[in-house]
Amino acid sequence: MFIDIKSSFRPAIVMTLLFALLLGIAYPLALTGIGQALFPHQANGSLIEQDGRTIGSALIGQSFTSARYFHPRPSAAGKGYDGMASSGSNLGPASKALADRVAQDIKTGATSPGRPIPSDLVTASASGLDPHISPDAAYYQADRVASARGLAPATVRKLIDDSIERPLLGFIGEPRVNVLEINRRLDRISANQSR
Repeated sequence: MFIDIKSSFRPAIVMTLLFALLLGIAYPLALTGIGQALFPHQANGSLIEQDGRTIGSALIGQSFTSARYFHPRPSAAGKGYDGMASSGSNLGPASKALADRVAQDIKTGATSPGRPIPSDLVTASASGLDPHISPDAAYYQADRVASARGLAPATVRKLIDDSIERPLLGFIGEPRVNVLEINRRLDRISANQSR
């Protein structure tokens, strides 16, 4: 029995080219168009602009180290919040390096003596780029932020209350606070008080 190789390869090549065009070009272009038409802010990275310049994204964490700001979770991504090196540390629970890093974070992050520090202030997220902290982590930092800014602690706690993002549909996810957004609100409060 003789098989004609040309007739066998032709359908394979035609199908490969067809699906490459369909799934490699047409489908991504269609989804990009739909995303731009229906959800342009999200499709473009949920970028946050201030005074005509991009200052961050609502989806990617940033490092805030001043006592005047709420601090995010530690980042294991590159040298910290490096989107090109997004990942966790891959250090296991028995790792001495992880235990030493967490102990150091507890030592430097402990601002409320007698209260245990929330775990998300000393542990990195899986991506290393988490833009959120738990409400407990925000409340834990409230006195430090209020003191550094000369604000009443009740004002900062009210700001946290107003900044909590609730779970989607009431049960998907956890309550959380976006660190960049709450720090922007802090800056607005301080600017209004200085007028």
